[in-house]
Amino acid sequence: MTATSLLFSCSMHVGMCHPPKVAATSYACCLQNQPWSPLNSASCGHYGVLENSKLSLRSDEILCRAGALQVESAPSFSVGQKFQLDDVIEAQQFDRETLNAIFEVTRSMENVRNNSSGSQMLKGYLMATLFYEPSTRTRLSFESAMKRLGGEVLTTENAREFSSAAKGETLEDTIRTVEGYSDIIVMRHFESGAARRAAETARIPVINAGDGPGQHPTQALLDVYTIEREIGKLDGIRVGLVGDLANGRTVRSLAYLLAKYQDVKIYFVSPDVVKMKDDIKEYLTLKGVEWEESSDLMEVASKCDVVYQTRIQKERFGEKIDLYEKARGKYIVNQDVLKVMQKHAVVMHPLPRLDEITVDVDGDPRAAYFRQAKNGLYIRMALLKVLLLGW
Repeated sequence: MTATSLLFSCSMHVGMCHPPKVAATSYACCLQNQPWSPLNSASCGHYGVLENSKLSLRSDEILCRAGALQVESAPSFSVGQKFQLDDVIEAQQFDRETLNAIFEVTRSMENVRNNSSGSQMLKGYLMATLFYEPSTRTRLSFESAMKRLGGEVLTTENAREFSSAAKGETLEDTIRTVEGYSDIIVMRHFESGAARRAAETARIPVINAGDGPGQHPTQALLDVYTIEREIGKLDGIRVGLVGDLANGRTVRSLAYLLAKYQDVKIYFVSPDVVKMKDDIKEYLTLKGVEWEESSDLMEVASKCDVVYQTRIQKERFGEKIDLYEKARGKYIVNQDVLKVMQKHAVVMHPLPRLDEITVDVDGDPRAAYFRQAKNGLYIRMALLKVLLLGW
């Protein structure tokens, strides 16, 4: 399929045939009368009922760039059945069908990555990365994803200190300014809910790359993708979430996504001072997901398909260093844990790690955390493609 014909096909499905928005005209964000109701749909902003989609607003621009595109392959799923993906803000916004669609695009991105000539499908597009907190994997994988698809990157590594935020500029003013320079914004922020505020302000797509102790949806997507690749299934799995569950945005987002699958059981293993918060437990119960709290890592590891270890996050404790020291080092994945794990099971970690996984675990084939990090590149390539070009 040629680039032009693919774009025409996309335009028929995602509303690109409509003229760009002139006034605020509301319509359902889901296509083909496929409703989507997140937890807070009553006051949803971009979620539920909203203004014309951000992709529709860029329709003329996308069509003008058609000549620059090199389309490797078109996904086989029915595009018309997918809701329009305007932003990536929280794990709850995805249903199982759309997860499957994203994962199919992700698999195609692995082929792009392995092609020495790369891709030019995002040639002419600019991505701005606004990181108000430190990051290695997330920022670099997004920037690598954009460049591997032919796009360019504008970046600020420490926006909290080296941007106008240090002068007191509001987040909303920063977003309004940056959207004038770029086509998509990837933002990490120290405040929970900051990504939603950014998405409600911006007329271009916003991706939440982590907002304080809130959520990290792209990490959750790559985690679920990794579990499927490593274990071979998502229904019927047993997952142990270990470490800082109170402050860990990665485990919160992962729990939301795991709730989309059948017969899943989640074990929470953590020091008392950083137990999983009640909102996640209540959500899982509402969705019929079985969960259990345990203080015995060895017992949980023997039952699970996935042991998902996390770091005790010192930066979330503030001045309560005594509580941090109390929590640190209580649960460590080492050779003793590997001995009780099943042969098919895997150890995962969002990284960076400190001492919660010993280095002698790295050589075990069940240590999946570096493969997990690599999968982050493919997931983020897929998201950039879908957000900027449509399904």
